[in-house]
Amino acid sequence: MKSKKNLTRFTYETTAFQGWRLCLSRTGTTFTKYFSDKKYGGGRKALKEAETTLKSLADLLDNSRRVNGKLSQTTIKKARKLLKDA
Repeated sequence: MKSKKNLTRFTYETTAFQGWRLCLSRTGTTFTKYFSDKKYGGGRKALKEAETTLKSLADLLDNSRRVNGKLSQTTIKKARKLLKDA
């Protein structure tokens, strides 16, 4: 499996983690979440969950209100909760 925009595949032999990393930045704020193959039952299932979460997060951030060109604190809290619940 190959990495995609905002999703990076981790398959290093020397590390205990194998899975996908979601990383999305908007207006100076970066959101990151790891999707482990072990937790989600395989690479394809972890990718599917990561893609679903990425779409939800991107929709939330792109349609949110800006305060002085930055994301509002409410939007940041919602985004962090979305990542935590994923």
